[in-house]
Amino acid sequence: MTATTDRQTHDALVLDEHAQNLLFRQARTANAFTDEEVTDEQIAEIFELVKWAPTSMNTQPLRVVVVRSAEAKERLLPHMAEGNRAKTAAAPATAIFAADVDFHEELPRTFPHFPGARDMFAGDEESRARTAELNTGLQVGYAILGIRAAGLAAGPMTGFDADAIAREFFPDGRHRVLVAINMGKPAENAWHDRLPRLGFDEVVKAL
Repeated sequence: MTATTDRQTHDALVLDEHAQNLLFRQARTANAFTDEEVTDEQIAEIFELVKWAPTSMNTQPLRVVVVRSAEAKERLLPHMAEGNRAKTAAAPATAIFAADVDFHEELPRTFPHFPGARDMFAGDEESRARTAELNTGLQVGYAILGIRAAGLAAGPMTGFDADAIAREFFPDGRHRVLVAINMGKPAENAWHDRLPRLGFDEVVKAL
């Protein structure tokens, strides 16, 4: 299979070009935001969209804390890497994404057609943690698209003390923090220059 042109690729997609650009081509990681509020309604609508995307065995291990108040920011900022601290302080909201290691307790409800699903994971926490982190990673990707679909910009970060943030915001010790995402309306000069992407023929092999 050979690479198609951009125009042919656009025409092959069902999603209209405006949506393609909003979610992918024109969207970039934001590093600065206005002070416009991220509302409860926006947060709820993002979740209600993202929850439909697939995870293996419908595990849905993602758990999220959305930090907006000054008091919560004060708890978060000391654990961010120095290069991420100022932009996190200025963002109207920061979502902390964690993997619930005990996701299996929900499987009787979320995967009811397989009665043994919970017990399959119950005795092997290492396997459970790997499953939780893999599927939470998928859900983080879906969440970035959901944030963009809400007309907001996303600034995902992994530069932080994950263990310290887990202790601060998930004190039960059963969650592994993977990503934090600043979100809001992008400010002027919010973007760095677009970095190169690998080409189709470098990544895809169709047999």
